[in-house]
Amino acid sequence: MSAWLPAAPCTPAACATHDGRSRHPLPAVALLCAGCALVLTGVLCAPLALLLGRSRRAPLTRTWAHGVVRAFGVRVRVVGRPRVHRAGPGALVVANHVSWLDIPLVAAVCPGRMLAKSDIRRWPLLGPLAALGGTLFVERERLRDLPVTVHAVASALRGGARVVVFPEGSTWCGRGPGGRFRPAAFQAAIDAGAAVQPVRIRYLREPAGHRVPAGATAFVGDDPLTASLWRVVRAAGLTAEIHVMPPIPAGSVTTRRALAALAQSTVARDSANLPSESVHH
Repeated sequence: MSAWLPAAPCTPAACATHDGRSRHPLPAVALLCAGCALVLTGVLCAPLALLLGRSRRAPLTRTWAHGVVRAFGVRVRVVGRPRVHRAGPGALVVANHVSWLDIPLVAAVCPGRMLAKSDIRRWPLLGPLAALGGTLFVERERLRDLPVTVHAVASALRGGARVVVFPEGSTWCGRGPGGRFRPAAFQAAIDAGAAVQPVRIRYLREPAGHRVPAGATAFVGDDPLTASLWRVVRAAGLTAEIHVMPPIPAGSVTTRRALAALAQSTVARDSANLPSESVHH
């Protein structure tokens, strides 16, 4: 890996641990099979869904994505609502990055085209699904291709698409400060005249009233996907919280670095005491 690429200090041994209630292996296996089956269903049905218009496809995507998170045994709590899209450019959705669960979690609230590292294309089940869903893949180690990626994102935004980006460039465990938001994707929003929709993701474990960060969901370092899947289904009492912040209007910030810094500070705000507008169990 290039030394220029962002990397988190989080490791599976230090960060991806669960010290709460655990499920018996049998129900954990059942959840694992249910979650994988629902993902596979999405892969098989994606070509048919593409025949539908964006307005008809979005609610189906939200329902399916919410079901995927729940199938793996994780509750979903939604705070806030995304901007209703009308005519004109779409929106750049930016979120902190903790887990592979982030992908269906964001899709359950703000479905759109993902910007993802090319490695995800090779993931079992999720890779083909991402490709079918119009994911924009980027070669993280080929920095000379970055202008092409920015142009592709800007074109999608101009066409009215919502594009989802995890601008930290790496996953962080969520138990402390995250990474710096890289500015490249924000240039696409500026070029397209698109708003930026900040989103904050947190994974919590019981007791819910104390809002304890959950380590089981962290997918960091060289953690194998299979190990992370098993850790999630074995951990009981997990809640995925997604907080949709107020959007940053197009044109309100004129440089990509300032826009990235504003989005990062917005996502970093503590939302622990804010009421939820909708809660899914």
